[in-house]
Amino acid sequence: MTAQIYRSAPARIAPAGLVFLGIMTLGAGINWPVQKILLGEWPPLSARGLSGLAGACLLAVLAIAARQSLRVPEGQWLRICISAFLNITSWVVMMGFALTILPASEAAILAYTMPVWTAVLAWPVLGERLTPLRVVAMIMAFAGIVVLMGGSGVEASVAKLPGILLALATAFTYALGTIFLKRFPITMPPMASASWQLAVGCLPVALFGVAIERPDIAALSIVGWSCLAYNAIVQQCIGYACWLAALQRMPASAAAIGTMFVPVIGVLVSAYVIGEPLGAAQIAALVLTVGSVALAVRS
Repeated sequence: MTAQIYRSAPARIAPAGLVFLGIMTLGAGINWPVQKILLGEWPPLSARGLSGLAGACLLAVLAIAARQSLRVPEGQWLRICISAFLNITSWVVMMGFALTILPASEAAILAYTMPVWTAVLAWPVLGERLTPLRVVAMIMAFAGIVVLMGGSGVEASVAKLPGILLALATAFTYALGTIFLKRFPITMPPMASASWQLAVGCLPVALFGVAIERPDIAALSIVGWSCLAYNAIVQQCIGYACWLAALQRMPASAAAIGTMFVPVIGVLVSAYVIGEPLGAAQIAALVLTVGSVALAVRS
């Protein structure tokens, strides 16, 4: 989901805003085990690139239905391409490979350290003050990573290290994308902008995946097709539309705090649906990560 918010968010929370936020959060949380299941049937670049392109087309249809122009204003293409690379391409590629190594629950926990890195990067890049809360948030995020690595034993932690590094690199790159959009916002309607970013970010991934991975359509089961459809329709399209609808009806800070439930849902659903471990290490890492994000958002 692209790192873009309305600047004119209301000061009060409307009940409908909570409903839209809940739909987005639930859909995004469930998408973590859905992606894990999908990657068990199809290679990562093809699976994530093609479903992202489908989502971009659906978002474009929604944008047109909402009477948002898809025309890119002069001087905005470079911003769209840079944002697409930082927020979409890196997320699709690196997190895709991370999910082939890590449990979906652990990938979700690591991915949602991105608000912490955004708060830290805002200091040297945007000149925002590095407050004590942000320092504590960073320490808590690192503590969560250490707990997650140490909870599986030395050998398992070493085996998972490439996945952990990929997931953290994804979160860091996404934070760079958020900072970039704060510094160089895209002057387009949000849904139209998101559809272009998703298309530009996923197109090279899909093309490269089809050419190199040669995905076999016959290898997809009904479950695999359902996962592809879920990612394109629920995650990329309905989820983003609900996110924008929530931001129109509640403060952006409140909406950002609400997204902290995404990794919680991801961890719980992954444990229930695909039997991933849910022990003391996972719970402690989740608590530390959610706490660090809460502090980063409030700072």
